[in-house]
Amino acid sequence: MDLGRTRTFGAQSGACCMSGIVTPAIQVALDALAERQRVTARNIANIQTPGYTAQRVNFESALSDALTTNPDASATDLSGVMNTTPTTDPAREDGNNVSLDSETLLSLDTNLRYSLALRAVEGNFTPIRDVLRSS
Repeated sequence: MDLGRTRTFGAQSGACCMSGIVTPAIQVALDALAERQRVTARNIANIQTPGYTAQRVNFESALSDALTTNPDASATDLSGVMNTTPTTDPAREDGNNVSLDSETLLSLDTNLRYSLALRAVEGNFTPIRDVLRSS
């Protein structure tokens, strides 16, 4: 994933490119939250797979630390803050440790966080929208 290039958000919905307008922290957070959703979906898809170990995407504390160290960091500088690790949750008899309850709650939480990040992106466009409406 090359975050230094032009990033297209909402490719499925046909949204336009926003590189240079979205702050790098929001860009990285959106990417990490999208990856968290993919990993959660993969965990749920493997709920019946014997020996499967659920995964988690972690990025919040590393992103916060990176921004504290370098507030002007670019998306490329911040791209290494996301990591995927296996969970240490107890496994069932078949060796699988996916919990549908935990995955469902994580999915809801991730969706809410993604929505909040998108609202932050929308806020970047408010002045542009106001100027266009007044024209």
